[in-house]
Amino acid sequence: MTDRVDLLSLPPAEAAAALVAFAKAQGVGAYRGRQTARHLWAAPAPSFDAMSDLPKAFRAALAEHFTLPRLELTTQQASTDGTRKFLFRLHDGQSIETVAIPDGDRMTFCISSQAGCALKCAFCATGVMGFARNLTASEIAGQVRELALLDPPIRATNIVYMGMGEPMMNWEAVSASLSILNSPTGFGIGARHITISTVGVLPGIQALAARPEQFRLAISIHAPTDDLRHTLMPVNIKYPLADVIAAAAAFDRRVTFEYVMLGGVNDQPAHARELAALARACRAFVNLIPLHPGGGMGFTPTPPEKIITFARTLRAAQVETAIRRSRGMDIAAACGQLRVERLARRRPAAADEHREIDVA
Repeated sequence: MTDRVDLLSLPPAEAAAALVAFAKAQGVGAYRGRQTARHLWAAPAPSFDAMSDLPKAFRAALAEHFTLPRLELTTQQASTDGTRKFLFRLHDGQSIETVAIPDGDRMTFCISSQAGCALKCAFCATGVMGFARNLTASEIAGQVRELALLDPPIRATNIVYMGMGEPMMNWEAVSASLSILNSPTGFGIGARHITISTVGVLPGIQALAARPEQFRLAISIHAPTDDLRHTLMPVNIKYPLADVIAAAAAFDRRVTFEYVMLGGVNDQPAHARELAALARACRAFVNLIPLHPGGGMGFTPTPPEKIITFARTLRAAQVETAIRRSRGMDIAAACGQLRVERLARRRPAAADEHREIDVA
């Protein structure tokens, strides 16, 4: 017998076509193939045997010819604010993180695109571990699938590619995973509810812009000048601010600037004025992010009152601005923090060590 086909690695329409053809060959009718296809993403099942609406003999035949690879959930943490963080082990022993963030009737998943990260941003816990490898499309979308398989299930209304890794440096797999998440035969999540965050990798921004769907783009700016950004984000040498802003201006949908507030580093009044000029140049929305101390890598969070003043300066310059509410402060919710803590056996930060910041 030939090697079994990984159904989760195929585009949803291609997987559905393969299953319909297989069902016909097995003499059970095309509709059985369509039933099976629904269990890949839309109504996921953990195994073929668990697809109880299919005949038992057909389930056995499916298991002989196809696979449904799983991600192994090794650790999970729950915050008092409802945020939940999950550590998954991959088939080769690498680990990745996924965060589920509830907000009213919204459930946002923060998913990873790489195991580790090569960019070494100075304030990011993921950069400490270095880069291991790119994830496959099924490993990226599989994070959403695994949370839907929990009892009770956690289902995403919104997706942000803001977990471990730089999505645009794994564009082929990220693009394929976008199709799985967005496709009506996949998870069916609207394109406007899916955001890809990048440090400013220009080929990826251009590739995303070329897709017809209305996926959202977020750019990690974190400093309003090249000199300062060089010290915080080495990638700025290859992709300087002027080029990143030009790409953002050419993007035909609204762009969000992500800006982590680092005490005494990028939070002065002059920085706010310089950031406002960049945002106006490409009509960007600015999202100010309080530093999660557990992932701060030696940096000090900007005090809440100073973040509010910074936001007011941006708004006075006619730049739409929000301050992200800190979530998961009592768990290892900073990007990469849970993986680093499990590798180093460090104690997660306690809830009362840090302060939550509300939207101003």
